[in-house]
Amino acid sequence: MRQYVIDDLSPMERDNIDSYLKRTLRRGPMIGLYWIVLPPEMLSESQQAHVEKCGPYYCGVEVEKYAVRFEMLVRSHANLHCECIAHATPAQRQFILDLADKMLDEELIRS
Repeated sequence: MRQYVIDDLSPMERDNIDSYLKRTLRRGPMIGLYWIVLPPEMLSESQQAHVEKCGPYYCGVEVEKYAVRFEMLVRSHANLHCECIAHATPAQRQFILDLADKMLDEELIRS
């Protein structure tokens, strides 16, 4: 899977990131898992065509012991297998990276 990983985090950095994600993203079904919900203007043509059936669309963020992983796979909330589930487009990828950069800046993470 394509992903952006920030690793070598100290326990305090990890806790700060987890706290930030709890405040800013939708929580996933497991501890340490969060969803970046993509805004409608970020969706690909296929995703826009399937928004009623498959939306909302999101990318996963997983907080681990010493790392945080941002998935570059756009998932559907409603379906596991559909043509609209795909790797992030360049614009979606930039949206995810901008969110990660903002998080690092606001939490003063230097890893």
